[in-house]
Amino acid sequence: MSMKMEDEVKRWTAKRKSALVLDIIQGKTTVAEASRSHDLAPSEIENWLDDAKRGMENALRAKPEDIREQYERQLKDLQEAYGEAMLELRARKKLQSLLGEDEK
Repeated sequence: MSMKMEDEVKRWTAKRKSALVLDIIQGKTTVAEASRSHDLAPSEIENWLDDAKRGMENALRAKPEDIREQYERQLKDLQEAYGEAMLELRARKKLQSLLGEDEK
């Protein structure tokens, strides 16, 4: 990384995460290399990249949303997805009962 990391990082602060993400964006390292060298799951690093992209997009808006607005929008999206999943589950159970299939 461009910032020298201690041999063993005990806590991944926002500053350390952003340095690693920046190195990946700049092509100095890859997710796979960072995963191996820092003993992190690739999915965790990819989540940091996704968070960085969302933050960057928001920062570059003409009217950036504050953190609360971002979380409220994300919560609304998750609630909608949960509601849709519950409706689908109920519909499947109803269909099973109408078809006389045993629950698995």
